[in-house]
Amino acid sequence: MDTSRAAWRNTTHDWAGVVDLGHLEGIRRDPAAYAPGGAAHLILEVLAYAADEAESNGGGHALVTLHPDGSVSVADDGRGTDTRRDERGEVVKKPVMATKDLRFFDLPEAPTLPDGHPRRGMSVVAALSEHLVHTNRRRNGSWTQRYEHGVPVTGLDPVDDDGTTGTLVRFRPAGPLRAGARPAAAELVRWAASWQDLTVEVDDRRHG
Repeated sequence: MDTSRAAWRNTTHDWAGVVDLGHLEGIRRDPAAYAPGGAAHLILEVLAYAADEAESNGGGHALVTLHPDGSVSVADDGRGTDTRRDERGEVVKKPVMATKDLRFFDLPEAPTLPDGHPRRGMSVVAALSEHLVHTNRRRNGSWTQRYEHGVPVTGLDPVDDDGTTGTLVRFRPAGPLRAGARPAAAELVRWAASWQDLTVEVDDRRHG
Protein backbone atom coordinates (compact mmCIF):
# COMPACT_ATOMS: atom_id res chain seq x y z
CA MET A 1 0.00 0.00 0.00
CA ASP A 2 1.38 3.43 -1.02
CA THR A 3 1.40 5.65 2.05
CA SER A 4 3.04 8.69 0.41
CA ARG A 5 1.11 11.93 0.64
CA ALA A 6 1.13 12.34 -3.14
CA ALA A 7 -0.81 9.09 -3.49
CA TRP A 8 -3.60 10.07 -1.09
CA ARG A 9 -6.86 10.98 -2.79
CA ASN A 10 -7.63 14.70 -2.68
CA THR A 11 -11.23 15.48 -1.76
CA THR A 12 -11.10 18.80 0.05
CA HIS A 13 -7.37 19.68 0.17
CA ASP A 14 -4.15 18.67 -1.53
CA TRP A 15 -2.53 16.12 0.77
CA ALA A 16 0.81 16.52 -1.00
CA GLY A 17 1.06 20.15 0.12
CA VAL A 18 1.87 21.57 3.52
CA VAL A 19 1.91 25.37 3.21
CA ASP A 20 0.98 27.36 0.10
CA LEU A 21 2.71 30.67 0.76
CA GLY A 22 1.52 32.24 -2.50
CA HIS A 23 -2.08 31.33 -1.70
CA LEU A 24 -1.87 32.83 1.79
CA GLU A 25 -0.22 36.01 0.54
CA GLY A 26 -2.92 36.44 -2.11
CA ILE A 27 -5.57 36.38 0.61
CA ARG A 28 -3.68 38.85 2.79
CA ARG A 29 -3.38 41.30 -0.11
CA ASP A 30 -7.15 41.63 -0.42
CA PRO A 31 -8.87 41.07 2.94
CA ALA A 32 -12.01 42.91 1.86
CA ALA A 33 -12.58 40.37 -0.91
CA TYR A 34 -12.08 37.31 1.26
CA ALA A 35 -13.61 38.52 4.53
CA PRO A 36 -16.42 40.88 3.52
CA GLY A 37 -18.02 41.95 6.76
CA GLY A 38 -14.78 41.40 8.66
CA ALA A 39 -14.39 39.08 11.63
CA ALA A 40 -18.02 37.88 11.48
CA HIS A 41 -17.36 36.32 8.08
CA LEU A 42 -14.30 34.52 9.44
CA ILE A 43 -16.43 33.03 12.22
CA LEU A 44 -18.91 31.73 9.64
CA GLU A 45 -16.07 30.17 7.64
CA VAL A 46 -15.10 28.18 10.75
CA LEU A 47 -18.68 27.26 11.64
CA ALA A 48 -19.30 25.97 8.12
CA TYR A 49 -16.96 23.03 8.79
CA ALA A 50 -18.81 22.24 12.01
CA ALA A 51 -22.05 22.39 10.00
CA ASP A 52 -20.61 19.89 7.50
CA GLU A 53 -19.78 17.55 10.37
CA ALA A 54 -23.20 18.00 11.95
CA GLU A 55 -24.97 17.21 8.69
CA SER A 56 -23.00 14.00 8.17
CA ASN A 57 -23.34 12.93 11.83
CA GLY A 58 -27.05 13.64 12.23
CA GLY A 59 -26.54 16.71 14.40
CA GLY A 60 -23.90 18.64 16.25
CA HIS A 61 -23.12 21.53 18.56
CA ALA A 62 -20.73 24.48 18.36
CA LEU A 63 -19.80 27.15 20.87
CA VAL A 64 -18.52 30.54 19.70
CA THR A 65 -16.72 32.58 22.35
CA LEU A 66 -16.00 36.28 21.75
CA HIS A 67 -13.02 37.21 23.95
CA PRO A 68 -12.15 40.67 25.36
CA ASP A 69 -8.81 40.74 23.47
CA GLY A 70 -10.60 40.56 20.10
CA SER A 71 -9.92 36.87 19.57
CA VAL A 72 -12.62 34.30 18.85
CA SER A 73 -12.91 30.63 19.78
CA VAL A 74 -15.07 28.17 17.88
CA ALA A 75 -15.41 24.70 19.42
CA ASP A 76 -17.41 21.81 17.94
CA ASP A 77 -18.12 18.19 18.78
CA GLY A 78 -17.40 16.69 15.36
CA ARG A 79 -14.90 13.99 14.38
CA GLY A 80 -11.88 16.28 14.23
CA THR A 81 -9.56 16.98 11.31
CA ASP A 82 -8.39 13.93 9.34
CA THR A 83 -4.97 12.67 10.47
CA ARG A 84 -2.83 10.02 8.75
CA ARG A 85 0.68 8.59 8.84
CA ASP A 86 2.93 8.95 5.83
CA GLU A 87 5.61 6.63 4.43
CA ARG A 88 7.99 7.61 7.26
CA GLY A 89 5.36 6.94 9.91
CA GLU A 90 5.03 10.63 10.68
CA VAL A 91 1.66 12.09 11.61
CA VAL A 92 0.19 14.26 8.84
CA LYS A 93 -2.99 16.27 9.22
CA LYS A 94 -5.19 17.44 6.40
CA PRO A 95 -3.73 20.84 5.38
CA VAL A 96 -6.96 22.79 5.99
CA MET A 97 -5.33 25.93 7.34
CA ALA A 98 -2.54 26.67 4.88
CA THR A 99 -3.77 25.42 1.49
CA LYS A 100 -6.84 25.95 -0.66
CA ASP A 101 -10.08 24.15 0.02
CA LEU A 102 -10.46 22.65 -3.45
CA ARG A 103 -14.25 22.65 -3.23
CA PHE A 104 -14.69 26.38 -2.79
CA PHE A 105 -11.69 28.57 -3.44
CA ASP A 106 -11.89 30.67 -6.63
CA LEU A 107 -14.91 28.72 -7.88
CA PRO A 108 -17.85 30.82 -9.14
CA GLU A 109 -20.27 28.10 -8.04
CA ALA A 110 -18.99 28.07 -4.44
CA PRO A 111 -21.85 28.01 -1.91
CA THR A 112 -22.64 31.14 0.04
CA LEU A 113 -22.38 31.42 3.79
CA PRO A 114 -25.33 32.72 5.83
CA ASP A 115 -24.06 36.31 5.43
CA GLY A 116 -24.57 35.99 1.66
CA HIS A 117 -20.86 35.91 0.77
CA PRO A 118 -19.04 32.98 -0.89
CA ARG A 119 -17.46 30.26 1.20
CA ARG A 120 -13.70 30.01 0.64
CA GLY A 121 -12.42 27.84 3.48
CA MET A 122 -10.27 27.81 6.59
CA SER A 123 -7.16 29.13 4.86
CA VAL A 124 -8.90 32.53 4.70
CA VAL A 125 -9.30 32.52 8.47
CA ALA A 126 -5.69 31.50 9.05
CA ALA A 127 -4.24 33.98 6.55
CA LEU A 128 -6.24 36.91 7.92
CA SER A 129 -5.45 36.21 11.57
CA GLU A 130 -2.44 37.45 13.51
CA HIS A 131 -2.37 34.07 15.13
CA LEU A 132 -4.55 30.97 15.20
CA VAL A 133 -4.40 27.87 17.40
CA HIS A 134 -5.99 24.71 16.06
CA THR A 135 -6.66 22.00 18.65
CA ASN A 136 -7.84 18.71 17.22
CA ARG A 137 -9.37 15.78 19.09
CA ARG A 138 -9.72 12.60 17.08
CA ARG A 139 -9.93 8.93 17.94
CA ASN A 140 -6.43 8.28 16.61
CA GLY A 141 -4.75 11.12 18.47
CA SER A 142 -5.20 14.64 19.82
CA TRP A 143 -2.86 17.58 19.20
CA THR A 144 -2.63 21.34 18.92
CA GLN A 145 -0.81 23.57 16.42
CA ARG A 146 -0.20 27.32 16.24
CA TYR A 147 -0.18 29.47 13.09
CA GLU A 148 0.89 33.06 12.53
CA HIS A 149 -0.58 34.81 9.48
CA GLY A 150 -1.50 31.39 8.11
CA VAL A 151 1.90 29.75 8.51
CA PRO A 152 2.42 27.00 11.12
CA VAL A 153 5.02 27.97 13.72
CA THR A 154 4.84 24.75 15.77
CA GLY A 155 4.53 21.09 14.99
CA LEU A 156 1.61 18.93 16.09
CA ASP A 157 1.98 19.13 19.86
CA PRO A 158 0.16 16.24 21.57
CA VAL A 159 -2.60 16.99 24.06
CA ASP A 160 -4.12 14.60 26.57
CA ASP A 161 -6.99 12.50 25.30
CA ASP A 162 -10.13 13.44 27.22
CA GLY A 163 -12.38 10.89 25.50
CA THR A 164 -14.03 13.45 23.20
CA THR A 165 -13.65 14.33 19.54
CA GLY A 166 -13.95 17.68 17.84
CA THR A 167 -12.12 20.83 16.88
CA LEU A 168 -11.27 24.04 18.71
CA VAL A 169 -10.07 27.00 16.65
CA ARG A 170 -9.03 30.18 18.44
CA PHE A 171 -7.96 33.05 16.21
CA ARG A 172 -7.26 36.77 16.52
CA PRO A 173 -8.18 38.60 13.31
CA ALA A 174 -5.47 40.84 11.90
CA GLY A 175 -5.57 44.51 12.89
CA PRO A 176 -7.85 46.02 10.20
CA LEU A 177 -10.43 43.24 10.56
CA ARG A 178 -10.35 43.40 14.34
CA ALA A 179 -10.72 47.18 14.29
CA GLY A 180 -13.75 47.07 12.01
CA ALA A 181 -17.34 46.25 12.89
CA ARG A 182 -17.42 43.94 15.90
CA PRO A 183 -19.38 40.71 15.44
CA ALA A 184 -22.80 40.98 17.06
CA ALA A 185 -23.70 37.91 19.09
CA ALA A 186 -27.37 38.06 18.13
CA GLU A 187 -26.51 38.31 14.45
CA LEU A 188 -24.19 35.30 14.66
CA VAL A 189 -26.97 33.25 16.28
CA ARG A 190 -29.43 34.35 13.59
CA TRP A 191 -27.07 33.46 10.77
CA ALA A 192 -26.17 30.11 12.35
CA ALA A 193 -29.86 29.13 12.37
CA SER A 194 -29.45 28.57 8.62
CA TRP A 195 -27.61 25.33 9.43
CA GLN A 196 -30.43 23.06 10.52
CA ASP A 197 -28.23 20.27 11.87
CA LEU A 198 -25.93 22.49 13.91
CA THR A 199 -26.84 24.10 17.21
CA VAL A 200 -24.73 27.20 17.85
CA GLU A 201 -24.31 29.05 21.14
CA VAL A 202 -22.50 32.37 21.48
CA ASP A 203 -20.69 33.37 24.68
CA ASP A 204 -19.92 37.09 24.48
CA ARG A 205 -17.25 37.91 27.08
CA ARG A 206 -16.22 41.25 25.63
CA HIS A 207 -18.07 43.36 28.19
CA GLY A 208 -17.05 41.62 31.38
